[in-house]
Amino acid sequence: MGGPSAEREVSLSSGTSCAAALRSLDTYEVIEVDAGRDLAAVLVAERPDAVLNCLHGRWGEDGCVQGLLEWLGIPYSHSGVLSSALAMDKQRTKDVYRAAGLPVVDSIIAPADEVRRAHVMSTPYVVKPNNEGSSVGVYLVNDGANGPPQLSADMPDEVMVEAFAPGRELTTTVMGTRPLGVTDILTDGWYDYDAKYKPGGSRHVIPADVPNEITELCLDYAVRAHNALGCRGVSRTDYRWDESKGAAGLILLETNTQPGMTPTSLTPEQSQAAGISFPELCAWMVEDASCHR
Repeated sequence: MGGPSAEREVSLSSGTSCAAALRSLDTYEVIEVDAGRDLAAVLVAERPDAVLNCLHGRWGEDGCVQGLLEWLGIPYSHSGVLSSALAMDKQRTKDVYRAAGLPVVDSIIAPADEVRRAHVMSTPYVVKPNNEGSSVGVYLVNDGANGPPQLSADMPDEVMVEAFAPGRELTTTVMGTRPLGVTDILTDGWYDYDAKYKPGGSRHVIPADVPNEITELCLDYAVRAHNALGCRGVSRTDYRWDESKGAAGLILLETNTQPGMTPTSLTPEQSQAAGISFPELCAWMVEDASCHR
């Protein structure tokens, strides 16, 4: 848990929650590791039977730590090297979605300086890093905006610019081969970092109050996305749904190969609604751990 990414604090919260849940089962000896540059040496010294990977963001979710664990021969949770790297790259994820016949909106990769100078796409659109999660560094450029977004200096040199998809925010977790349900995420504004992780930042309705057709599509799309990307263990796929367009208004945004496990996170809520307690979910991820994922 932890690590050096922009999502360090979220990862620490996920790791702490999972460690407490596993200890409550009196089945496992649990060691919490804040992943630093000496991670390989720490793992060699500790010699764990399995790693429950609660790292989020770069290095922990993009295939890097997965490659280290493969090299050391330590079984680990969630997706393997290739699928982690693919899913972390939002543009390549969309390429995989399209090849699998899954609906997405148009997007391009553009130099950040070019995005600061002029609109590179018709408004409204969204600007985000291509390889971060948790709504880190997301800019919404509304229709009729006076000028292009003034991206912060810590944004990467290249960013994703994506046509804005209006509508409701829906999400579905896949556990192994099983979709757990559909959550409707309600906020007063943009579903940003604070809305995701601060208490009261958003309200989650599960099961989502949507037509059966949309529920079934969400469940189906999540499994298809999970499989198309080669995911393992637990993943979560996020959607936008424009009610005015019915089934045609449902589009995929991204797939998270290591969903948050914090007290306000969506995946633990969905597992609970599916009759799987949080300790049971954590134990399942540990027991599912392997190499060659």
